[in-house]
Amino acid sequence: MRAFLVFVLLFTFTVFGQATAQQSAANASLSEQEIENRAHKIGESLRCVVCQNQSIDESNAPLAADMRVMVRERIRGGDTNEQVITFMRDRYGDFVLLKPPLQANTVLLWLAPFFLLVLFLVWYVVQAKRKRMAPTASPLSDEEQQQFQKLSQNQGGKS
Repeated sequence: MRAFLVFVLLFTFTVFGQATAQQSAANASLSEQEIENRAHKIGESLRCVVCQNQSIDESNAPLAADMRVMVRERIRGGDTNEQVITFMRDRYGDFVLLKPPLQANTVLLWLAPFFLLVLFLVWYVVQAKRKRMAPTASPLSDEEQQQFQKLSQNQGGKS
């Protein structure tokens, strides 16, 4: 029984030791500087879901710090940049991407600036035409000036 227990322990240590050694060998090829560079590049493309207008690299929110840790863990685990972004996207949805992809649910987001620009240009042209078409005031003729003075004197006397 003792020999069997020793065999099981040796087998367990050997299997886990090899798995750990393989993971360490994969991570040994990445220096901490490379991990930080990749994490920074990925962090610039991911939105902080609390701050909403900042990347996770720029945000001081606790959730952004957790997201930065997750990114580094995934990189150390051997994920590529695309795999890390896909993981975060699957976890938080398309909202986590600072540049969301053009999809059916984001068409309005992508086309709204162009639509607003066209709308503004149409408004501007209509306003410019109205201004040109509006009658311009001409100075009063002598007869109209006399009538105006007569009316204003009558109004002034009644007060």
